Amino acid sequence: MRFTTQRRLDDGVLERDFLLGDVPGILWTTESASAPAPLILLGHPGGLRAMYPRLVTRARSCVAEGFAAATVELPGCGDRPRSATADEARADLRRAVRAGEPVDEIVDRLVLPLVDAAVPEWRGALDALLALPDIGGPVGYAGGVMAIGVRLAVVEPRISAALLFAGSFVPRSMVEEARRVSIPLLVLLQWDDEDNDRQMALDLFDAFGTRQKTLHANTGGHTGVPAFEGESGNRFFARHLT
Repeated sequence: MRFTTQRRLDDGVLERDFLLGDVPGILWTTESASAPAPLILLGHPGGLRAMYPRLVTRARSCVAEGFAAATVELPGCGDRPRSATADEARADLRRAVRAGEPVDEIVDRLVLPLVDAAVPEWRGALDALLALPDIGGPVGYAGGVMAIGVRLAVVEPRISAALLFAGSFVPRSMVEEARRVSIPLLVLLQWDDEDNDRQMALDLFDAFGTRQKTLHANTGGHTGVPAFEGESGNRFFARHLT
């Protein structure tokens, strides 16, 4: 990990850009920490520049509650090299959803390669972040892409709890992986999400193997998650990470 820039935000948050190999990321910590902080990994569906306004809001909320927060850019997004295969699959998915056609094969073609590429990068970032003196764990994961969160919850033993946003398609083959999830979960579902399959999200929630799972369903579209769910997420992580 190599830090490239740092900024002090107006609420006492230290924001540091880093590179892990060629993978960009951002770390947010408090300047006044008296002990190593638990860490929350902030999942998201795109490039860091496009997602930054939402990410920094979420990160500031995490730091205010005593956590460190970090994220990395997904393969094929933002400033990273594009994947022609993934771009074609995205276009096919949009067309199929508009036409009301089956999407399972397209979702597999788009999401499974992304999960296979992204999860090792998240785990590598976690290795580097936990080696820093101001971060001590335990670790939570919050956000999307949901399939990435599911895979991390299964394969990464250092993640103690996860908040998942049911706002993206998940390959049906990953339902079996969901049965192996044993950590506490909070799942947010927008009931009228135009970009998601509600029944698929409900089926996936039912499949999760953990006995500690909670579903918060709110009316509204994809970007209409109520602000109070941020407070719910902080309370969830306070219970399981502190």
